[in-house]
Amino acid sequence: MEPRINFYKKTVDELIPSKNNSILICGAGHLDKNVFQSLGFASVTISNLDTRTKPEEFAPFDWSFQNAEDLSFENDSFDYVVIHAAIHHASLPHKVLTQMYRVAKKGVLAFEARDSLLMRFLEKFDLTQVYEHAAVHHNSGKYGGRNNTEIPNFVYRWTEREIEKTIQTYAPFYKHRIRYRYGTAFPHTPKIVSKGRLKVYFLRIMQPFYWGFSKIFKRQQNLFAFLIEKPQTLEGLFPWLSYDKKNCKIGFDIEWGNKHYK
Repeated sequence: MEPRINFYKKTVDELIPSKNNSILICGAGHLDKNVFQSLGFASVTISNLDTRTKPEEFAPFDWSFQNAEDLSFENDSFDYVVIHAAIHHASLPHKVLTQMYRVAKKGVLAFEARDSLLMRFLEKFDLTQVYEHAAVHHNSGKYGGRNNTEIPNFVYRWTEREIEKTIQTYAPFYKHRIRYRYGTAFPHTPKIVSKGRLKVYFLRIMQPFYWGFSKIFKRQQNLFAFLIEKPQTLEGLFPWLSYDKKNCKIGFDIEWGNKHYK
């Protein structure tokens, strides 16, 4: 877990440099609390839908019972909304992303796996999980799956283009700036499989080649993070849109249309 935690901390520290920002973390647990506490954040709300959670465990941070697919907070309630390795547990991963965007004022920071050629190779040879049955097994066969149920979830992996399409579809007002970060943590799935010894030996042999490959082809790395920056002014509106100050509404600019269409 150490490479993943270091990647998490480094990325948060770089992309959310001001510790005065208010933060909502979705699908969160003790790892998230420890990361944000160690970085010096003070205004943090930990949220998840695990009924076993005891709010006092996350003090001094606040805690809220939330389904990330349907957040109860108002628009722009937090400066940043963060999620670490939890979107793929949702039955509607794209809705999680758009709900986080709605609640965020400045931006959304997410950590998920990237759908790369290398990851597909690892899936094909059972060197990484496609369905997270291990998580359910280690939660007494009752939790840890899709929407924290006993049904193992499919591991939904993302591409940059899919993230962009999802956000531009949800908020087609301006071109969003999305910042990507990549990192490497060597696959560990075979280590937890009872008959995975040969695969563990294979991975040890391949490890130097994997590190070299991932350094050359950075997008093939298995740690992936993206920050979706939410525009703070209306200056970035697409030219075919205009803002009606009287009604506080964005609409189509008919004058622009008259210039471009017969």
